[in-house]
Amino acid sequence: MTTDITTGDIPTDTQTRQMTRAVLFHELGGPEVLTVEEIPLPAPGPGEVLLRVEAIGLNRAEALFRAGTYYYPATLPGSRLGYEAAGVVEAVGADVTAYAVGDPVMAAANFDFGVHGVYAERVVLPEEYLVRRPEGVDAVTAAASWLTYSTAYGGMVEAGGLRPGDPVVITGASSGVGTAAIQVALRIGAVPIATTRGEGKRQRLLDLGAARVITTESESVVKEVRRFTGDRGARLVFDAIGGPGFAELGNALEPGGTAVLYGWLDPRPATISLNWPLTVRGYANGAVVRDEEGRRRIAGFIGSGLRDGSLAPVIARTFEGLERITDAHRLMESDTHIGKIVVRV
Repeated sequence: MTTDITTGDIPTDTQTRQMTRAVLFHELGGPEVLTVEEIPLPAPGPGEVLLRVEAIGLNRAEALFRAGTYYYPATLPGSRLGYEAAGVVEAVGADVTAYAVGDPVMAAANFDFGVHGVYAERVVLPEEYLVRRPEGVDAVTAAASWLTYSTAYGGMVEAGGLRPGDPVVITGASSGVGTAAIQVALRIGAVPIATTRGEGKRQRLLDLGAARVITTESESVVKEVRRFTGDRGARLVFDAIGGPGFAELGNALEPGGTAVLYGWLDPRPATISLNWPLTVRGYANGAVVRDEEGRRRIAGFIGSGLRDGSLAPVIARTFEGLERITDAHRLMESDTHIGKIVVRV
């Protein structure tokens, strides 16, 4: 008996039990709760694609999810994990027309990763959760690209209306999304103003193209932004932190400016500046990439940027093998790195 799939080296006998190695966790906690286990691998059904994972990119959301502080809870025991991966199509289910066996692709990170988590050697995903890997882009680069650049482009350009010449304040600028946001701002001709806690990462952010770096431990963001912009203020704030400090960032905006909050590294309630008029927006990347037209626009922007070199993900470190996932999470939570952490599978 066979299923209606096109396959590479995956047997089509439904009585053959396929297995794959994947990262799971059975309780909430630190990196030590992550385990690598053999789990069943279903054949792709209608509209689904079997992806052989070559590299995964880590994101702060995954640490929050593992710890039980993300905006939706893990289903325990045996939760999956992981938004971002690059790999090759190994089999396709019925009705899949966009992809064929052998196509290099990236996970488009618009799914519940407790169910479809891509920390695995192989994973089955609905085809709408994939985009084509730009030609000539290797798996490690691709695994470090989609979520960071889609968040930066979606949050600053699509939601924030960033335009050429606009000063934009990018908080948490040494993160994967932060470094991507600097590059996205430069690519469209905006002026990135980066913030970071201490002096240790200042020069690296300047080297990446930040027009000004503000160290929040010793400098006032509002005073320095206004000094840099001739007291007018920035057109846009792109904030990863939230909390009570979000209100202060609004005071660095020009009249009618926009503050976009896309993260909550500070879990306390965010408050809003009274520096009116201003626009405040909460940005959820999934809302944009779930839309086919949104994915097309973002994939076009990222692909062309990777090809012409204006977008080049900053990779802090690459770990080899799923067994290093705990070490990779420990590095992510240390906040000592700049850019993305990648695990090559």
